[in-house]
Amino acid sequence: MAERMYSVEEVADLLGLHVRTVRGYIRDGRLNAVRIGRQYRIAPADVEALTGRPAPPAAPAVEVSSIVQVDGVGPDAAARLATLVQAAANTGGPARALRLQVVHDAERRRMKIVVLGGAAATADLLRLLDEVIGGGNALLEGERADG
Repeated sequence: MAERMYSVEEVADLLGLHVRTVRGYIRDGRLNAVRIGRQYRIAPADVEALTGRPAPPAAPAVEVSSIVQVDGVGPDAAARLATLVQAAANTGGPARALRLQVVHDAERRRMKIVVLGGAAATADLLRLLDEVIGGGNALLEGERADG
């Protein structure tokens, strides 16, 4: 089984440092890291070598995948709902970030939202969707209320 590698953000969280500080340590050669694509990965042994103490065990990662289907959504309402969902998914910092894919089928007036991420952040987003969709507001109406 492959050894778990830390991201720069995870090392910064573990050590209580800013991400830029960790990247500086990597640039200066104080912290060994492997570059994979555009990201650095750091082995626990390298974190231990930098700090002189063993790296704390990583918490088990839980990821949830959800597909939400909303019927009766026109193009304007789909754009508004997609904007709302994207904004909600990007709040809360990197630890609560969600990955989304939003697809609207104009012919069928159907929208699908695929959500990937942590359980708590996903639950919060699903609660928001439930409130918006079932809240009796004008967000999902095909025409604007004023026009």
